[in-house]
Amino acid sequence: MRDINKLIIHCSYTKPGMDIGVEEIDAWHRKKGWNGCGYHYVIRRDGTVETGRSTRLVGAHCLGHNEGSVGICLAGGMSDDEKPERNFTEEQYKSLRHAIGALRNGLGDLDLFGHYELDSNKECPCFDVNEWYEGEDDGVF
Repeated sequence: MRDINKLIIHCSYTKPGMDIGVEEIDAWHRKKGWNGCGYHYVIRRDGTVETGRSTRLVGAHCLGHNEGSVGICLAGGMSDDEKPERNFTEEQYKSLRHAIGALRNGLGDLDLFGHYELDSNKECPCFDVNEWYEGEDDGVF
């Protein structure tokens, strides 16, 4: 197993009505010339967690941070008028919380980041992941 020390949370930057998953992201990433879906996991609007790349493989989700990380992508994150928006479902938040706990349980106490924290050109996933995970976020779930 490779050395993993970070979990990086992303969004697909898609509108709430777009129910996308690994299949669609895989096609988008291959179109860019990548070797398939760059995320290790994608969480669909209904909370279903789909596996992209194996965690044994380096992802392609956060330039300069792929080597030691696992990338999780939430479907959504764009408003209907194409602006960044925190529009994830209750099911997605429940699945994300479970995935973070399971990965930390299996891989150790991994540092948790939103993509925007490691790439100043990004707003994804449109919320402070640590604040939410620690229960200090008085927003959604």
